[in-house]
This record gives sequence, structure tokens and C-alpha cells, in this order.
Amino acid sequence: MKSHSSSLLAEVRTFRQNHPDVRYVDLIALDIPGHFYGKRYPIEMLEKVAAGSPLKLPQNAVLLGVQGGLFKIGDYCFNDGDPDANRRLVPGTLKPVSWESQPLGQMLITSDDTEAPIEFEPREVLAKVLERLHHKGIHPVVAFELEFYLFDKKLADGLPQFARDPLSDDADDQPNLHIERLSRFSDVLDDMAQTAKAQGIDITVITAEIGPGQFEINFGHLDDGLRAADWAALFCRSTRGVALKHGYRASFMAKPYLQYPGSGMHVHVSLYDAAGNNLLAAHQQQPLRHAVAGCLELLPHCMPIFSPNHNAFRRLGGTVNAATRASWGFEDRDACVRIPESDPRNLRIEHRLASADANPYLVLAAILVGLEHGLEAKREPIAPLNDDRSSGTDFPVEMLDAVRAMQHQAVLRDKLGAEFVDVYCENKRQDHLAFQQEIHAREYRWFL
Repeated sequence: MKSHSSSLLAEVRTFRQNHPDVRYVDLIALDIPGHFYGKRYPIEMLEKVAAGSPLKLPQNAVLLGVQGGLFKIGDYCFNDGDPDANRRLVPGTLKPVSWESQPLGQMLITSDDTEAPIEFEPREVLAKVLERLHHKGIHPVVAFELEFYLFDKKLADGLPQFARDPLSDDADDQPNLHIERLSRFSDVLDDMAQTAKAQGIDITVITAEIGPGQFEINFGHLDDGLRAADWAALFCRSTRGVALKHGYRASFMAKPYLQYPGSGMHVHVSLYDAAGNNLLAAHQQQPLRHAVAGCLELLPHCMPIFSPNHNAFRRLGGTVNAATRASWGFEDRDACVRIPESDPRNLRIEHRLASADANPYLVLAAILVGLEHGLEAKREPIAPLNDDRSSGTDFPVEMLDAVRAMQHQAVLRDKLGAEFVDVYCENKRQDHLAFQQEIHAREYRWFL
């Protein structure tokens, strides 16, 4: 612990030397809906925390709803006295924030690896899954891909407007994959990439996607699942900030336009043993088939994680490459679980179902639990789409049905934690009910 504190202290002191104009640092963590919460610390106090002083935040901050309100969930929030819980600094995450008007820093905090981790904290849920896999000799390598839309900074009656083409000042309202769109929006895209790299994120490929103003960013592969999810979470924050600086809004909303493709979170996962052998490629790829079967079996029960809000369900069965059933296939983007073409060393699954606004810690945890379950159960999967285009199993397409399917699933309760499953399901249920507590103008048009 002493050496751990000394390395953190060295990190803070080095940061202060390199950024003498920074007076405050945002200490941030992801809540259940996937939003950052935290506190802004004077840099002097951060040095004390790094040296070993306690860092405490309300435990129930993790339970915030989409709009930031607290729901009564069991004894939490209103019958527990709103207690504080210990957090710790995540080493290597203290970085400058370049998109604010004043010099600022940010650093991730978490309850995992503290004396009393919060069972329903997303990062802690993933940490437990990874720790269990490591004890079994399974070492995941992970890479995220995130799609997002650029909108004009100004809304029109609360609705998003197409991003303005900086060369013509016209709306970028034509869906296409043209490489020229990367050039036309190069200023903001380059700034997003460079800002992410300054956060320690390995940005690789940038793609202009099909939707107007839609892009995709790929990250490098990592043998540290927590860090890979950290990258995805931090990228969303920095990208929104950079977009505003350039006069745009960046959104990871799952389905901002009904007539255009939604935005997804694609996760590539391969599994290795301690010697670096690809476990999925062994025995003529039989473990791959077992892992796929496990993913597909649990997928219908993980829908509140993969589609975490009302809008995310709109993306399913949409215009392009959005599955309507739990399916798999080789080199098939219509499948939930795609097997990209690769050599045995790099054999992996690409899980394509999650929406871009899903919580990356929980998405990865759910995927890994599916793979783990499949390797243990050793069942054969359904036919791939390559052999049968109608192959697939149904999954819930409405939130309340999805919550019911998740809450009592024995494997998820065992491997993700029963306390987390109960808390998460009630959070999603309450968010959904809160969303319904507003009469839309359409209802008056239809029924008045």
C-alpha cells in the first residue's frame, strides 16, 4: 500500500510540474446510467489524497437516474442515511482537460479494491468478473468501437439539427460513407483524436458512418479490461467537450434519427491463457462455439445493459446492421455476435448489440459472463446466419419485459452479483416509469 501511495503521489507531483496553471482536478466515476459524477478538488488536496488521506463520496451517487434524481431502491437512498463510501484514485488516469475555458485536470476514482467496494458500482462489477476469470486462467483482450453523431450546437425547438459542413456551411444531411466527410470535419475530428490521446487513449481508425454527421472511432486492443472500459467512458466525455468547443454537439444517443442508422458500441473480445495461447482457437475452435452459445443464451437476459433506455430499444431492428434476434455468424454484420475473419492467434468475437450510450463497464462484464458461461456449459450454438438467415432467438424489445428477464436469471445473479442485478433492474424500471410521466404533444394530436 505504501508503494502504491508513493507512485500516486509521484504521478500528482509530476502532473503539477508539467501543468503549473492547473488549480483544480475533477475526480470522476461512472454511475449506473453511464454518466460521470464526482467532485472538483484543489490540486493541493489531491496531493494529500494521493499520499493516503481518505477520499469519500456518497455511496448513493452511483444510483442516480438518467436525470440525476434518486429512486428508492430497497433500503438505499431514503432509509440508509445516505452514507459515504471510500473511493480510491485510479493510477495513470490523471490527465489535463483541454476543452474547458480554464486549465483543469481530471482523474478517475473507483470503489473497487477498497476495503468495502460498492457492490453495484459498474467498475467494481467488471473488476470482480475479471478477477474471477484471471483466477481461472482466462485473460481477455478487449477493444471497443464507438459510433456517435455530430449535431449543430443549437437545437431547434429542442430537436437536433444536422451538423453544418464547415466548407459549404450547408447541413450535412446526406447519409454516406464518403472519405471526404472526414476531410470536411477534420478540424473537430482531429481535435477529438488528439484530445483522446492526451487522455492516454489509443485511438486507431476513424470512419465516416452511414448516418449524416455520424462517425465511428476504434480503440486499440488491451489486455486490461478495466482500462479498455475506462477508455470508452473517458472518450465519451472528452468528445462531447471538444465538439462544443468547435460549435457542435456530439451525442452517443442510440437512435437520434428514426430514418437513419443508430449508434452502437461494438466490443471485440479474445481470450488467452497465461502462456498467451488463444483459448477460443483450441480444438478446431470448439471453445469458440461454446463461448458463442453462452453469449447467445444470456443475451436476452442482458438487454437492460445492452439497451439501457427507451431510445436504445428504438435502434433494434433498424435500418442497417442492427439485429432483431440473438444470432451469430462469420463475417456477418447482421449478427449480434460476429466472428471477424482472422488467424488463430487473433480469433475473437465482436459483440455488436449494445448501444453507444450503454455503460461500457457493464457491457463488457455482461459479454465476459456470457463467454465464461459458454465455456463452462460446453453447449453447441444455434446455426450461424451464414447457414440459415432465419437463425436466432428472440430477446425483449421493451424495457419492463427486459428487466423481468434479467432480474431472476440465475447465472447473471451468480456471476454479476445478486445485489447488483436487483439494484440495476430497479434503477432501469424507475427510469422507464419516470420517462412515462410526461404527456407528449403527439398524445394530444391523437386523442384530444
